[in-house]
Amino acid sequence: MPRSVNSSAARSSGRAARAPRLPGAGRRFEGRRWTPLGFLLPFGLLFAVTYLAPICYAVYESLFKLQRSGLGLAPPTETFTGLSNYTAALADHAFTSSIVRVVLIGVVQVPIMLGLALVLALLLDARRTPAKRLFRLGFFLPYAIPGVIGGLMWSFLYEPSISPLTQALAHVGLHVDFTSDGMLPWSVGNMLTWGWTGYNMIVIHSALKAVPGEFAEAAELDGCTGWRLAWHIKIPMVRPALVMTTVFSIIGMAQLYNEPVLMRAVAPNLSSDWTPIMAAQNEVAANNYHAAATRSVLLALVIFILSFGFMRFVNKRGAAQ
Repeated sequence: MPRSVNSSAARSSGRAARAPRLPGAGRRFEGRRWTPLGFLLPFGLLFAVTYLAPICYAVYESLFKLQRSGLGLAPPTETFTGLSNYTAALADHAFTSSIVRVVLIGVVQVPIMLGLALVLALLLDARRTPAKRLFRLGFFLPYAIPGVIGGLMWSFLYEPSISPLTQALAHVGLHVDFTSDGMLPWSVGNMLTWGWTGYNMIVIHSALKAVPGEFAEAAELDGCTGWRLAWHIKIPMVRPALVMTTVFSIIGMAQLYNEPVLMRAVAPNLSSDWTPIMAAQNEVAANNYHAAATRSVLLALVIFILSFGFMRFVNKRGAAQ
């Protein structure tokens, strides 16, 4: 090949190697790298405004207290008291008792509710269950009813003088007062179970629908059918859904408010600070917003400890297996 051809080819390759990048290529790459953050920005702003800002403000308010001087005719002054509001709230026996009461109700009610939801979801997922759509609607219907209406209905069923449940039990020699001090936690727990079992059933049933059918077919070929199939194949596959519904149930139980408030109409012995939320609401009604913020922050800490403690326990147990 002539030398001139070789030299021209070398010059061409050198120019190609030294060719500048296309205008704007770097800017386009940088723009693409920041694109995900642009999609996350609206959620981040909304989360900061609706969640982080109120939490920070509540923590700030809990560090102050209103001080009144003289005969109380002068406007109160807001003074920094540090953690004194927290020590006062923890020394309040009614408030600490409300936290313990709610936790004990959750220890019993949440496993029962999720157990029923799991059984119903497995029955709906079975091949030979008749009238699946009818049963699915019937189980989910209590959740579709507004909580206030459901609470009023159960209050009527619990009221000793007109309750058909009390009268039916009295005919067989059982005299039960669903509004007594010993029965109130069970009565409220029953209201929660009735209202939320259907919701959790739908969540678990949706997770069961996502399980590939090949797993069940392979297990059936090996002779694993019925409840053995559910125990060894289906339940382990919906473990994430069970964890999620448990965490949501723990959070909802700690925020218990509607059912006890409605029960007070038929159970005067139910105190106004029966749950932590009710205790905080009492402080708001008394214009003691700093004490209400303190109780709200303490309740948030309890929810954090219970929910994340449960998730940590589940993750450790899953890693051990």
